[in-house]
Amino acid sequence: MSKFYVTTSIPYVNANPHIGFAMELMYADVLARTARLRGSEVIFSAGTDEHGGKIAERAAEQHQSLKQYTDSISARFLELTKTLNISNNRFIRTTDQGHIKRAALIWAQLKKDIYKDKYEGWYCTGDETFYTETEVKANGGICPNHNRPYEKIKEENYFFRLSLYTDTIYDAINSGRFRVLPDTRRNEILSLLQRGLDDISVSRPKDKIDWGIPVPGDNSQVMYVWFEALMNYITVLGYPENDDFRQFWPADAQVIGKDILRFHAAIWPAMLLSLGLPLPKLLCVHGFVTADGKKMSKTLGNVIDPFDVVETYGVDAFRYYMLRHIPSQDDGDFSWQKLNNVYNSELANDLGNLVQRTIAMALKYFDGVVRFVPGAEHDTTLYSEALDNCRFDRALEVIWEQIRGLNQYIDEEKPWEIAKAKDMEHLNEVIAYLISSVGEIADLLTPFLPDTADKIKQAIGKERLSPIEGTLFPRRDA
Repeated sequence: MSKFYVTTSIPYVNANPHIGFAMELMYADVLARTARLRGSEVIFSAGTDEHGGKIAERAAEQHQSLKQYTDSISARFLELTKTLNISNNRFIRTTDQGHIKRAALIWAQLKKDIYKDKYEGWYCTGDETFYTETEVKANGGICPNHNRPYEKIKEENYFFRLSLYTDTIYDAINSGRFRVLPDTRRNEILSLLQRGLDDISVSRPKDKIDWGIPVPGDNSQVMYVWFEALMNYITVLGYPENDDFRQFWPADAQVIGKDILRFHAAIWPAMLLSLGLPLPKLLCVHGFVTADGKKMSKTLGNVIDPFDVVETYGVDAFRYYMLRHIPSQDDGDFSWQKLNNVYNSELANDLGNLVQRTIAMALKYFDGVVRFVPGAEHDTTLYSEALDNCRFDRALEVIWEQIRGLNQYIDEEKPWEIAKAKDMEHLNEVIAYLISSVGEIADLLTPFLPDTADKIKQAIGKERLSPIEGTLFPRRDA
């Protein structure tokens, strides 16, 4: 059996889950479910990033211990995976003892490319990131993400020889051996690589940041949170000795947001090359999600809680909106009004109406027993190509073209008039074609709307069709 390994990024636990990460989980889930349908054994990993100065700040603000704070927020992310029907079978926390132990092993393996040096420059605790003089000046000395001044720091840290691997990473991405999708992100990272990569600081003094994994052999330093967090993709597999690591690495797909492209398309590949490991096969990069055309913020009061959306519209309606109406490889917008419109027109009317009408006619005219007629299968090449290129919106568009076509087929054939004419042979052909086509649609929907697909399959997947209990997607008022 072939192996398939897919990961999401691991979000920082400085806040509760937001809608953008909910979307990332859905993307990875579609890839994992598709791989299983294609016959692969799948490891699908998600998790949380829990070290660094920002976490210590947030815990203090909440008057909680670091353990209390990280436990509570990480639990919320784990709950989100269950609420969204995400099929991950691994959930890693960077405070897990297994990760801490294996991170120390990785550091030891990277030591040939690590050296100690003095650093003087700019830092933002909110981003847990170092910035150049040019970047700081361009932003007027204020971090635009957190509306706080950059800190000028002078300290002695450990550095990783990132510069050594610039050309190798460039060649891997440029040749397609390491695919970065979409092309806009591929071109962005290639441009960065062409300018050359500088060595990066990979530790902080313990007296500045205490909440982190100690540097092996030097308890005065802790690993820089971003450097250590990237290790999770192999520590979760049991690097270096576990069978899962040997069988599943390299990752078949890693799903991330565009804001962390540099870490995953430059720093992470360099770490892997230093370890003598192959690079991931695919980096699937998504954009940001706004709310009614505006960036989400607590100040504006427009932050969308994914749990609220599921509670109001159900998990499959939420999955459908995010997977089809947010561009898979660009920024997109969430709107409660648009969600309601999409729910009624595309889920309740297009899909729900097709399934309900088909089953109702099979029950009415043939008591649910319809003779199979071959030849109903449609060409799914475009659907498969879309999935292989992380274009989830396009894959769903292919499905909806079939759904609309079948609704049109019903309107044109008018089975009720064929029944009146008592042409039962032709009527059987029409209903059988519809049932076969609806079954195919259920199969295609399985990675996207698993609960809905299961309901359809259960209704039509037996010798005698059975009605779906209730309405697939009851219409809703705005």
